[in-house]
Amino acid sequence: MDDKYLNLYKAFLKCETTDDIRIFLEDVCTYNEIDAMADRFWVAVLLSQGHTYEHIEKETSISSATISRVNRCLIKGSGGYRKILSKEDKK
Repeated sequence: MDDKYLNLYKAFLKCETTDDIRIFLEDVCTYNEIDAMADRFWVAVLLSQGHTYEHIEKETSISSATISRVNRCLIKGSGGYRKILSKEDKK
C-alpha cells in the first residue's frame, strides 16, 4: 500500500470524536466532496433498510446514477459499506 494512502487512513484512526472527523474532513475535502460522501453513505443506509431507488430519489433528490453506483458497491464492492453498516446496526 502506498504510504500516502496509509497516512490518510491512519489520520482517520487518530480522530477520537465525530467533531474531530468533521473538522479533519473540512480541512481535507471541499464541501462538495463531503456532501457527495454523505449522500452516498445515506443512500447505502436507505438501501440496506430495503428502500427502493424510486423512494430514495423522491425523498432525497439524490440521482438515480448515484443510487445505482452505491447499490453496485453494496453488491459487488470491497465490503466497506456492509462492514460499517453492520457495526451501526449493533449500536
